[in-house]
Amino acid sequence: MSSETDEDMPGQTPKRSGTIQSVSIATRFLNILANGTEAMALGVIARKAGTGSPTAHRYLQSLVKEGLVMQDPQTGFYDLGPTALSIGIGALKRIDPVDIAAKHMKHLAGGFAASAGVAIWTERGPTVVRWYRSALFSISSVGLGDVLPVDNSACGLMFQAFLPDKQIDVARKLQPAHFRGKSPSRASLESVRTSCWAELTDHLLPGITGQAVPVFDAQQEIACVMTTVTNLGLLHKPEDRKELLNCARQVARETGGTTAFSPGDHAHTTNPDIL
Repeated sequence: MSSETDEDMPGQTPKRSGTIQSVSIATRFLNILANGTEAMALGVIARKAGTGSPTAHRYLQSLVKEGLVMQDPQTGFYDLGPTALSIGIGALKRIDPVDIAAKHMKHLAGGFAASAGVAIWTERGPTVVRWYRSALFSISSVGLGDVLPVDNSACGLMFQAFLPDKQIDVARKLQPAHFRGKSPSRASLESVRTSCWAELTDHLLPGITGQAVPVFDAQQEIACVMTTVTNLGLLHKPEDRKELLNCARQVARETGGTTAFSPGDHAHTTNPDIL
């Protein structure tokens, strides 16, 4: 790949010591193709990259030569090539959504008035596989290894929103009736599915609020749920309720999952029929 000057790349900052600018510029073109929904014309790619067409052409042809990009001989449009796809698949094989989510939950618990963790789905229901007690707030009815109610927990509602009914029914039958609580309505689950957010208060302990957001894998299937248990009295600001959603967005970027999370508008409401 040829090295470009600042004049070739409008808006570029001067080269920094220890970095190769041409690699950064090439990565910009790859990201444009990766985020597109179809093959793109040279002019479209150049415009998105903020470069001239000659510069875009030089970089794209170099990427074609390495198999990172391919060009349709009929239309001239560009798309990701086989080498880029192989690299992506290799990265996906190394991703563990639970470990990534756990890293962010540990960080959240360290500086926020909430205990936080990660739950996976088992035949008995949502099961806590990572749990971090907050340094600011340690009263919690949840601990590592606990199985949570299918119907009467924020985690349970989140899994119900995205898993097949048959899986839910198996776990529901294994949980005691008094443990499960009232089954949610279809409308309630649709609300959870749409907002990617579940919140319940007074369901495990008086004054305690449980919150949950999903973590999706690269196939957009639910892999696990991130959850917090918070003292309701400490949720003073709307921003406090967005911390978990912010973590979810970061995890989505790292796992290749969806980033279509609600901005938090639904975080202030719960559905009466699932309490």
